[in-house]
Amino acid sequence: MSELNWKRIVVKVGSALIAPHKQGCSSHYLLGIAQFIANCRAKGIQVVLVSSGSVAAGRHHFSEVAEPSVTLKKAMAAAGQADMMAIWDRLFDFPSAQLLVTHGDLRDRERYVSIKDTILTLLDHGLLPIINENDAVTTDKLRVGDNDNLSAMVAAAADADALIICSDVAGLYTKNPQLHDDAKLIKQVTKIDADIYAMAGGATVGGVGTGGMHTKIQAAEKAISHGIETVIVNGFEADNFNRLLKGENPGTLFTPFAKPMQEHLHWMTHTSQVQGELIVENDFEGAFDGSENQLTSDDVMAVNGNFSVGDTILVRKDDGTKLAKAQSNYSSCLLNFIADQEDDGAIANEFQQKTGSMISDKHIAILENS
Repeated sequence: MSELNWKRIVVKVGSALIAPHKQGCSSHYLLGIAQFIANCRAKGIQVVLVSSGSVAAGRHHFSEVAEPSVTLKKAMAAAGQADMMAIWDRLFDFPSAQLLVTHGDLRDRERYVSIKDTILTLLDHGLLPIINENDAVTTDKLRVGDNDNLSAMVAAAADADALIICSDVAGLYTKNPQLHDDAKLIKQVTKIDADIYAMAGGATVGGVGTGGMHTKIQAAEKAISHGIETVIVNGFEADNFNRLLKGENPGTLFTPFAKPMQEHLHWMTHTSQVQGELIVENDFEGAFDGSENQLTSDDVMAVNGNFSVGDTILVRKDDGTKLAKAQSNYSSCLLNFIADQEDDGAIANEFQQKTGSMISDKHIAILENS
């Protein structure tokens, strides 16, 4: 990070910074972040802000409940989102715009492209996009669940150069620094593997947010595979942002892939969500490239789940080996019907002649070593 050459960045701010005392929004820790965003824009760097905190910001409007219900949390999010946008607006002297999204929006290719177009249009017109998950209406089936991963998906959609994840610690340590005095900060990570995830541990217990270091590593993995430099920094220390502007690394830097994934492949791998499965024989050696050796109904042993034409499905062997994520050309209903007719050779042959491959060779991600 010796030279600051970013053209577009995504900054992720969590609930602990927005509402540190769970009593509504506070600008105490946001001033330094807002100044950093303003300085970046002054240098010609476009910025997208992913801001958590709607539930934490809205909690004080409701009676104290130790374990609020899902419905109550949605109400808190609805109230808190307005407060959160208001405090950001007070900190900036330039216009901003609100985008509320769900995983259901991101995993649908058409809506994903629409989100991308909106972000880029806002940036082109000098507005700051402020993005959050739509907690007031989303369901478990449609939610991302944490804004660390959401920020990585947004960074990919926005074609960002860098993702800055603001945390309550300096970065990734060899072990939990709150429990171990001998924990050491890892300044740079060139490869994310099982050892890195082991250092990250699990989710934060009893904190304001919904993630932890584990979800930040997941986000970093998504981002760097798209060629996006990722930095985890302590957002409570304002000087860290001055150091970033100088090209210094105040936390943990994750270096991007030298050869990033293509955009549609990255979306299929890291953003689209599997709705069902096609199970093939363990000795299956077919291709997924539209060749004569493509995946056909003859190769399918079983169909799991309920999915429609265009949904993302997992193709795996009977032994559990994952082969690919892909867009299905047919619904699970039709495929199950054909499977039920396997004793009728005439029906199976007619279907095979008309259908061709079970999956689209345009939207497919090969899963290696799975």
